[in-house]
Amino acid sequence: MMRKFALITLLSLTAGLCANAQDNTVKTPKGALVKVVGGNPGDKIKQNDVITFDVVQKTEKDSILFSSYSLGHPLKIQVQQCQNVGDLMDAFPLLAAKDSAYIKVPTDSVFKDHEDQRPPFLKKGSWLVFNVKIDKIQSLQEAIDEKNAAGEKMKASEAADRDKFIADHKLIVKTTPSGLKYVITQPSLKARPLTGDTLLVNYIGRTTNGKVFDSSIQAEAQKAGLNQPGRNYEPLQVIAGAGTVIKGWDEGLLLLNEGSKAKFIIPSNLGYGTEGAGEDIPPYSTLVFDIELVK
Repeated sequence: MMRKFALITLLSLTAGLCANAQDNTVKTPKGALVKVVGGNPGDKIKQNDVITFDVVQKTEKDSILFSSYSLGHPLKIQVQQCQNVGDLMDAFPLLAAKDSAYIKVPTDSVFKDHEDQRPPFLKKGSWLVFNVKIDKIQSLQEAIDEKNAAGEKMKASEAADRDKFIADHKLIVKTTPSGLKYVITQPSLKARPLTGDTLLVNYIGRTTNGKVFDSSIQAEAQKAGLNQPGRNYEPLQVIAGAGTVIKGWDEGLLLLNEGSKAKFIIPSNLGYGTEGAGEDIPPYSTLVFDIELVK
């Protein structure tokens, strides 16, 4: 709960400063105490800049509540107007690129007007401690251009990975106008579903590098080492064409007959798109599903 709240306050929105010349600690208008370590030359962070930074959030007793280093990558946010002292937005304008800072935030201010969210280990009068390292400062347009360029690169890489998967597995695929590629691996002469029908579907989902990220079949999930406590392994119930599953499934399931099996090769624009889904499905991921339309 605390980690979730900490992330919400940290990634919210700031500005303003006042200094204590005796110990180089600056007290912001919202009450955070900021001590800059190093003090690199260069422009300070401005409102609307996009910053890339690492942060460790701790209690005064050094218990770590959140660490971007544990995530494996820095955070990236746009600096906006401060909404709560815990979002650090009124501390960022004191920093330049490559600066580090030691920031103390009063928990009484963080939890003002919502004391019911204060965890027991953050007593009244206590402080949250942030160790921050600014990696990069960009204008909003620079950040957008960088994201677009990275997206184009990942899109090209996705197409290459998809083509390689098809070639390596010697698949002869059919392609729909939307870009869905599929192979019927077990035909059936039974009825084909209509939009609105209730379908029971067994599946194994993989990335193009062969990693299984989900399955409705217990033996396959166990073989892949998936940790899905409490899951009932049974065919998934899907309303055909209702938009409750990814677009590639919605389209592909209507191509199958009851009792048939198929392999769907679903490009990211029909899957989880530019955002991906969790750690197993990165942005711009083509997904491969072995599908059985059970009933």
